[in-house]
Amino acid sequence: MTRLHEAYKTKIVPALTERFAYPNRMQVPRLQKIVVSMGVGKAAENKARMDAAVKDMGRLTGQKAVVRITKKAISAFRVRENQAIGCMTTLRGQRMFEFMDRLISVVLPRIRDFQGVKDTFDGRGNFSLGLNEQSLFPEIPLDQVEFQQGMNITFVTTARNDEEGRALLEGFGMPFRRHGSRNQR
Repeated sequence: MTRLHEAYKTKIVPALTERFAYPNRMQVPRLQKIVVSMGVGKAAENKARMDAAVKDMGRLTGQKAVVRITKKAISAFRVRENQAIGCMTTLRGQRMFEFMDRLISVVLPRIRDFQGVKDTFDGRGNFSLGLNEQSLFPEIPLDQVEFQQGMNITFVTTARNDEEGRALLEGFGMPFRRHGSRNQR
């Protein structure tokens, strides 16, 4: 069992139960999955970009990334039908907790002038975070980075609202940005 999973069971569940007065332990929100995705728009011009993104995504997450293709052609974006446009992977279970632990304790502190992440929740307790480059992760050797590539990371929870989702992620140690008494949106 990973460190964050153990913390969830021993510290976060009792704290959330007390804070939100859940009558049943099964009502406490939990982290369902983490979805990591990279949009590789330049893959149309250079096929090596998609290969590099899939390889980097595999190193970051510990599992093979799925290449996403377009469903229809859009001439304004110079995209044809069935063209590779990005890659993604869905993490669950132990890999999910290990990835979250690395993200919170290693990757986010490596960001220059880091003051916390914006609380970009979707209204249902799910949280999204964007990173500008994959080289923040220690698994990516800097001398082997061919292309700088950003990524989106989405934390899907069973929380009913943003307040519960934020409390859950704060329990895991997610460093949300603080500005006075209100968070900047």
